[in-house]
Amino acid sequence: MLAAISECEESFKLMDEPVIDVRGLYKSYPTAGGADVPVLKDVNLMIRPGEYLVIMGPSGSGKSTFMNVLGCLDKPTHGEYYLNGHPTSKMDSDELAGLRNQTLGFVFQGFNLLPRSTLLDNVALPLVYAGVKKNIRSSAARLLLERVGLARYCDAKPSQISGGQQQRVAIARALVNNPKIILADEPTGNLDSKTSEEIMSIFDQLNQDGITILLVTHESDIASHAKRKIRFLDGRIISDSQSCLLDSAC
Repeated sequence: MLAAISECEESFKLMDEPVIDVRGLYKSYPTAGGADVPVLKDVNLMIRPGEYLVIMGPSGSGKSTFMNVLGCLDKPTHGEYYLNGHPTSKMDSDELAGLRNQTLGFVFQGFNLLPRSTLLDNVALPLVYAGVKKNIRSSAARLLLERVGLARYCDAKPSQISGGQQQRVAIARALVNNPKIILADEPTGNLDSKTSEEIMSIFDQLNQDGITILLVTHESDIASHAKRKIRFLDGRIISDSQSCLLDSAC
């Protein structure tokens, strides 16, 4: 009983203004025949600072489309999306890019590293877009490579390190702008189980440091790291296990 109360107290600490607030969100794509195909249907979701969520669901359920919308890479057809209090539907592409660069870090299944660039330059890349001077961005990138255990590989190319190490580089790159939120799409999908656990331990520590983590996965062992689980089916959220906030025992 005391453990349940303690969990509830911890959950209510998150009751700040949401960093992600999705209201009545729909997303459709036109087809060659002129008809629209609905992918997301009346999705509502609120995420507080410091939460650790996982999104699950079968292929075609809308997970990736939803992540694209959350990442300001795509706009909803209808509905509202507030990112860190900003109404994204009212922003143009330049404003969205600026908000994305200031607020979000991205980690992908395929790492998305530039093959001809050094690891240092890969990590520093978001700071290039932000207009940060070279010496400052190189210093920041070096510190982050050290943080993920790759300080001695600064001058290496992605092909010279393992898949797990490449994902560590991708995480370092996601952190270089000090994001409030990390969006990770199947970040362990190309890794073996041991390496996957090593990567997840990094996400666990980042969440303990206060970063909001939103992760898509098909793997239940990876999902077990999250404190809240969202399930999609046919473009809708069908379940939301929001810790003890939704538990009658609390």
